[in-house]
Amino acid sequence: MRPRAISRVVAFAICSVAFDALAQTNAHAGPVAATATAEMAAYTDSDSVTVFTPAASAVMTDESRGWRANGAYLADIVSAASVDIVSTASQRWQEVRHGGELGGMYKPHDVGLGVDTSVSSEPDYLSLSAGARVLLDTHEKTANPTFGYAYTHDTAGRTGTPFSVYAQRLQRHSLNAGVELVLDRATTLNMSLDVNLERGDQKKPYRMLPIFEADVVSRVPAGASLATVNLLRSPGRMTEKTPLERNRFALSARFAHRFSGSTFLLSDRLYADDWGLFAFTTDVRYVIDVGRRFYVWLHFRGNLQSGVSFWQRAYVGATGDGTSDQPTYRTGDRELSPLESATGGAGVRWNFGAAPRSSRWGLVVQGDTIATHFRDALYVTDRVAQLFVLQVETEL
Repeated sequence: MRPRAISRVVAFAICSVAFDALAQTNAHAGPVAATATAEMAAYTDSDSVTVFTPAASAVMTDESRGWRANGAYLADIVSAASVDIVSTASQRWQEVRHGGELGGMYKPHDVGLGVDTSVSSEPDYLSLSAGARVLLDTHEKTANPTFGYAYTHDTAGRTGTPFSVYAQRLQRHSLNAGVELVLDRATTLNMSLDVNLERGDQKKPYRMLPIFEADVVSRVPAGASLATVNLLRSPGRMTEKTPLERNRFALSARFAHRFSGSTFLLSDRLYADDWGLFAFTTDVRYVIDVGRRFYVWLHFRGNLQSGVSFWQRAYVGATGDGTSDQPTYRTGDRELSPLESATGGAGVRWNFGAAPRSSRWGLVVQGDTIATHFRDALYVTDRVAQLFVLQVETEL
């Protein structure tokens, strides 16, 4: 997992499904309901990456008038000394990323409009995003389609260098169409299609790749150590280079069923893009009511993916004498290589508010272990990570 992506998992996604399952326990005192959440998450893995993420969010809802407003802020405090950093002669890399989101929705009757904006900033990266979606209720609110569009503009650079001197631009157009089907009072099925059209430079400015002679490549094993790579590689290094266009497609489905004392949730996702990467992800969560105040859940997630078409464990090339012979496209990002990963964990929510509104205050503790196997990558073949989330939620 890339450090930049960790916060999305930590702060806004990892507990959301469980909270959806518990939403029916919340009782609002008035027409306007306000919920505030404070969270601290920690991530660490066997590749010497640690991330601490304090976050805060708030939601205001008026169901009688059909509107909702939400906002969130987080800070990713990242420290890394992974083999990828060490291979570029750096000892440790540290940075802080700030992220914020604002959104709203107005749906007085059967047609509604939602808007979302976000900004993410770090010393060498700036991301700005805005989008809108149309929400519809049909068939007496048993079939509820949505259609959305979002635009994102990313600028990547080098720490200490102004964007006016060096910058890589990336534009992303995101299209979404989905539908929620209410199958009965206890069962829902959500399906969606996402299309992301990316245009711009996605290479990593700091990533340098080793070069090998053609007759040496077969001697470079998967998971080769830094010492082995330095022994076998040719002089010089290559910069990373990826296509300037990428079209992504994902088809997702989520099934949820409420039993008398528990909730079952199953999510599946099929992904493909024109870089040749295919992936399948399944996520299972089972939430159990333990009395009126306690809820516990078990969580499993599995992911299987191919590599991009231009992925190679070791690239053949040459530099020197003012000339170079390099593959058209090359990357050292092992997240683009063939891999499989499995996540297992558990969580608990304690509603500790005063009766009868015990859900006015909630404490969530969740832990997950993520094991990833890279089938055809340098340096690392297996990575084990731990993710811990502590969250406090209150209804104001």
